[in-house]
Amino acid sequence: MTQLHDLRLRLLVQQESENIANSQSTDLDLSVVQARCLCWLALLAEAHEDQASDAERRGDTEQAMGWFADSMRLRDVIQVVTTIEIPLPDSEDQEDGEDTFSGGPPLAA
Repeated sequence: MTQLHDLRLRLLVQQESENIANSQSTDLDLSVVQARCLCWLALLAEAHEDQASDAERRGDTEQAMGWFADSMRLRDVIQVVTTIEIPLPDSEDQEDGEDTFSGGPPLAA
Protein backbone atom coordinates (compact mmCIF):
# COMPACT_ATOMS: atom_id res chain seq x y z
CA MET A 1 0.00 0.00 0.00
CA THR A 2 2.87 2.37 0.76
CA GLN A 3 4.37 1.75 -2.69
CA LEU A 4 1.04 2.61 -4.28
CA HIS A 5 0.88 5.82 -2.24
CA ASP A 6 4.45 6.73 -3.29
CA LEU A 7 3.69 6.08 -6.96
CA ARG A 8 0.51 8.14 -6.77
CA LEU A 9 2.40 10.99 -5.13
CA ARG A 10 5.12 10.88 -7.81
CA LEU A 11 2.47 10.96 -10.52
CA LEU A 12 0.75 13.95 -8.93
CA VAL A 13 4.05 15.82 -8.63
CA GLN A 14 4.92 15.01 -12.23
CA GLN A 15 1.50 16.17 -13.46
CA GLU A 16 1.76 19.40 -11.50
CA SER A 17 5.28 20.01 -12.86
CA GLU A 18 3.95 19.56 -16.39
CA ASN A 19 1.03 21.89 -15.67
CA ILE A 20 3.41 24.58 -14.41
CA ALA A 21 5.74 24.12 -17.38
CA ASN A 22 2.86 24.24 -19.88
CA SER A 23 1.13 27.24 -18.34
CA GLN A 24 4.32 29.20 -17.76
CA SER A 25 6.38 28.09 -20.74
CA THR A 26 8.14 31.38 -21.45
CA ASP A 27 8.05 33.26 -18.16
CA LEU A 28 8.16 31.06 -15.10
CA ASP A 29 6.49 32.98 -12.28
CA LEU A 30 8.11 31.81 -9.05
CA SER A 31 5.22 33.11 -6.96
CA VAL A 32 2.86 30.81 -8.89
CA VAL A 33 5.17 27.86 -8.28
CA GLN A 34 5.41 28.74 -4.60
CA ALA A 35 1.62 29.02 -4.26
CA ARG A 36 1.09 25.66 -5.96
CA CYS A 37 3.70 24.04 -3.73
CA LEU A 38 1.96 25.41 -0.66
CA CYS A 39 -1.38 24.01 -1.84
CA TRP A 40 0.11 20.55 -2.40
CA LEU A 41 1.97 20.60 0.91
CA ALA A 42 -1.21 21.54 2.77
CA LEU A 43 -3.10 18.69 1.07
CA LEU A 44 -0.34 16.23 1.93
CA ALA A 45 -0.24 17.36 5.56
CA GLU A 46 -4.02 16.95 5.80
CA ALA A 47 -3.84 13.47 4.27
CA HIS A 48 -1.15 12.47 6.77
CA GLU A 49 -3.28 13.74 9.64
CA ASP A 50 -6.21 11.69 8.33
CA GLN A 51 -3.98 8.60 8.15
CA ALA A 52 -2.86 9.24 11.73
CA SER A 53 -6.49 9.45 12.88
CA ASP A 54 -7.36 6.23 11.06
CA ALA A 55 -4.41 4.41 12.59
CA GLU A 56 -5.34 5.70 16.05
CA ARG A 57 -8.92 4.44 15.62
CA ARG A 58 -7.55 1.03 14.66
CA GLY A 59 -5.43 1.03 17.82
CA ASP A 60 -2.13 1.15 15.92
CA THR A 61 -0.42 3.77 18.07
CA GLU A 62 3.01 3.37 16.50
CA GLN A 63 1.65 3.91 12.99
CA ALA A 64 -0.46 6.84 14.19
CA MET A 65 2.60 8.49 15.72
CA GLY A 66 4.53 8.01 12.47
CA TRP A 67 1.80 9.61 10.34
CA PHE A 68 1.41 12.45 12.84
CA ALA A 69 5.17 13.10 12.89
CA ASP A 70 5.16 13.23 9.09
CA SER A 71 2.29 15.73 9.11
CA MET A 72 4.21 17.92 11.55
CA ARG A 73 7.28 17.80 9.31
CA LEU A 74 5.10 18.87 6.39
CA ARG A 75 3.72 21.75 8.46
CA ASP A 76 7.32 22.80 9.19
CA VAL A 77 8.09 22.71 5.45
CA ILE A 78 5.00 24.85 4.78
CA GLN A 79 6.35 27.42 7.25
CA VAL A 80 9.72 27.43 5.47
CA VAL A 81 8.18 27.76 2.00
CA THR A 82 5.96 30.65 3.10
CA THR A 83 8.99 32.57 4.34
CA ILE A 84 10.93 32.26 1.07
CA GLU A 85 11.30 35.71 -0.41
CA ILE A 86 10.90 35.84 -4.17
CA PRO A 87 12.46 38.84 -5.92
CA LEU A 88 10.25 40.54 -8.49
CA PRO A 89 11.74 41.40 -11.88
CA ASP A 90 12.24 45.10 -12.51
CA SER A 91 10.76 45.81 -15.94
CA GLU A 92 12.91 48.95 -16.43
CA ASP A 93 16.16 46.99 -16.07
CA GLN A 94 15.18 44.28 -18.56
CA GLU A 95 16.57 44.73 -22.04
CA ASP A 96 16.17 42.33 -24.97
CA GLY A 97 14.65 39.57 -22.83
CA GLU A 98 17.49 39.65 -20.32
CA ASP A 99 16.42 38.27 -16.95
CA THR A 100 17.59 40.61 -14.21
CA PHE A 101 16.06 41.30 -10.85
CA SER A 102 15.72 44.63 -9.15
CA GLY A 103 18.05 45.58 -6.38
CA GLY A 104 15.10 46.37 -4.12
CA PRO A 105 13.97 44.18 -1.29
CA PRO A 106 12.35 40.88 -2.25
CA LEU A 107 8.73 40.26 -1.36
CA ALA A 108 7.70 37.48 0.98
CA ALA A 109 4.87 35.19 -0.07
